[in-house]
Amino acid sequence: MNLPENLKYTKDHEWVRIEGDVAYVGITDFAQSELGDIVYVDIDTVDKDINQEDVFGTVEAVKTVSDLFSPLSGTVLEFNDKLEGSPELVNSDPYGDGWIIKMSISDNSQTADLLSAEAYRELIGQ
Repeated sequence: MNLPENLKYTKDHEWVRIEGDVAYVGITDFAQSELGDIVYVDIDTVDKDINQEDVFGTVEAVKTVSDLFSPLSGTVLEFNDKLEGSPELVNSDPYGDGWIIKMSISDNSQTADLLSAEAYRELIGQ
């Protein structure tokens, strides 16, 4: 199971890469493997303010649709447009080209609520 140490994680299986006051968000390697082949990513929150734990979109796999929960409060700045034509990037490269949104961070103190790679590994029993 690939869990980069430089990322933060949520109990809902999102990962967060923080760069200054901007966060890149995607789903974890564990989440994509549980969902199976991802066929569509639906994000309708670009340019909208969202709160921590709000649903910011969905990921559709062959078998199911799963909500995506925001790890932090802020404004959704960008949707990864590579996923429009290649949603399978979430499966093949969840921490790289498969990132889902870029968002501003409105409350840096919320980053303390995020899990380390070690804590997330314990959560999923790895």
